[in-house]
Amino acid sequence: MPAVQRCKYKGCHALVERPALCCSKHKRHEQELKEQRERYSRSRYNKYTRNRSEDKREQYNFYRTKLWSNLRLACLTRDNYICLYCLAIGKITADSKTADHVVPIEANPKLKTELSNLATSCRDCHNLKTIWEREYYGTGQGNQLTNAKEITDIKIISNLMRR
Repeated sequence: MPAVQRCKYKGCHALVERPALCCSKHKRHEQELKEQRERYSRSRYNKYTRNRSEDKREQYNFYRTKLWSNLRLACLTRDNYICLYCLAIGKITADSKTADHVVPIEANPKLKTELSNLATSCRDCHNLKTIWEREYYGTGQGNQLTNAKEITDIKIISNLMRR
């Protein structure tokens, strides 16, 4: 016997086979209902995933401050929106819009607001660096910080994160 559920259209109680959401009468509304569910899921993301702990809530709030907005803009302007990690290996990636902490905040919170600790990064390099930071510094949820020596040279970091 197939699994069934009630039609998700408001006021309709017809039974439909899963994974369908709507009965044949309301089938044309199924895409709209899927989009509503997606919006609802996204609206709950900050509350239950992004702000899952006090540390994460504090980090998220920092990135919403005027101070961070100004630091980010100063970093991107200084680097002409060019990814410094790509530049270190001889590649030019323009229109990069991420300001990355060279030494992660978790490893050294004192450098959080230092412009000298920020570098413009493209999305690919930022993802590679985040993975490398988890291994090297022990950053990220559920990880234990290591006592690794801070590396501030972007060329060295760029090479290490590509290994």
